[in-house]
Amino acid sequence: MDIEVFVTPGLGDNSFLLTSGDEALVVDPQRDAWRFLEAADTRRARVRAVLETHVHNDYVSGAHELRAAHGAELVLPADGGYEFDHRGAREGEEVRVGDLRVVAMATPGHTFEHLAWLVYEGDAAEPVAVFSGGSLLVGSAGRTDLAGAESTAALTRHQYESVQRLRALPASTQLLPTHGAGSFCVSAMPSTSRTSTIGAELRSNDLVLARTPQEFEDELTGELMAHPAYYAQMAPLNRAGVPVLGAVPEIPVLDVDAFAEQVEAGVVVVDARDRDSFAAAHLPGSLNIELNSGFGSYVGWMLEFGAPVLLVLPEDPDAAVGAATQLLRIGWPVPVGVLAGGVEAWASSGRATGSYRTADPEDLCAALTGDEEAVVVDVRQPLEWQWGTLSGSTTLFIADLPGRLAELPTDRPVWFVCSNGHRAAIAASLLDGAGGEPVLVGSGGVGEVQRLCRERQEAPA
Repeated sequence: MDIEVFVTPGLGDNSFLLTSGDEALVVDPQRDAWRFLEAADTRRARVRAVLETHVHNDYVSGAHELRAAHGAELVLPADGGYEFDHRGAREGEEVRVGDLRVVAMATPGHTFEHLAWLVYEGDAAEPVAVFSGGSLLVGSAGRTDLAGAESTAALTRHQYESVQRLRALPASTQLLPTHGAGSFCVSAMPSTSRTSTIGAELRSNDLVLARTPQEFEDELTGELMAHPAYYAQMAPLNRAGVPVLGAVPEIPVLDVDAFAEQVEAGVVVVDARDRDSFAAAHLPGSLNIELNSGFGSYVGWMLEFGAPVLLVLPEDPDAAVGAATQLLRIGWPVPVGVLAGGVEAWASSGRATGSYRTADPEDLCAALTGDEEAVVVDVRQPLEWQWGTLSGSTTLFIADLPGRLAELPTDRPVWFVCSNGHRAAIAASLLDGAGGEPVLVGSGGVGEVQRLCRERQEAPA
């Protein structure tokens, strides 16, 4: 038996390739499923089946890619509401791959239809591993509020019962969850480890150790992050099924004139360069979402779902593929085009560019402790505000900013800060596009500013 874990950092999720002999199956694949196919080919194995633990809310499934490439059977939760051919699975449903038996275990909670999949070697009576999806996670458990407020109480009760079932498995059972650190599908803060064992969770996971349903609920719901707006679109796409792509789609490269025509037609420009390069020179009205692991999530959070976009990319030969991959994972249409030659070509054509000031935590601390009344906007998550804010700052979550820009002054500087500069950069570009005067705290964040200001106050006169 061989299990390979595929981690997608930006979404905080794991997919798994389980191989036995020349047969394999994939659990909870993401849409860019070619990486799983390459790994199976390396092992000279055919993917016989795709197993899903639940209808995913955070990404588009790659099940159809695997069926098209290897003829894989799609074995999906029977109550998932899927609208395409598949084998519906409930408690006890069995899938064989090589010398292994993989058996469904009903574990509702993260969703109503949720299944875990137990892995048995041959005719063994006890499992060696469990693919736990969004039920029991490493140091946490899947959140139960994504289906809507009207379902949360019932799903929380189910999740408690499912965790009780999973904790009763042999202590040596490998725990292989889909959601992990970095995923907005987790509840209590998870471990950074991607896998674990039931025994390890019995020793350290507060949700496993909860003694009563109320204690479990308090722990499960005590530190929930806001989740991206695009989540609302994922389950319908996964139920309906998505077209087979066969490869990462190519984004058209447009010269300056063709790009400008699309801009004039109202297509949104997303500039994926680093925050300092954007602040120094950018297309007026463009949105700065850096091409890091969270690029796709923040495009899906900040823009109307599926809106046509134009891209300005970093000078990196892999940038176009990286951007396209992150967008296809959340079901976004192929971007209208990439600007050939970047901002330099745009400026060389005689077209206008914009710029704004950047600052560091020391600068912001000086402004906060100086004579002037600095306008400071903290765009972190509401949960993060509970861990401390800057005195006199305004708290305004980045996802709410587009609808509340009118609340910010345009006649004086507005400082934007978050935890590391990524979200502050998005916010600064939004205000700049609205005609304001942003100051981007692009390095460090609230915690560092607090420390510096405290040291300044405590320093002898």
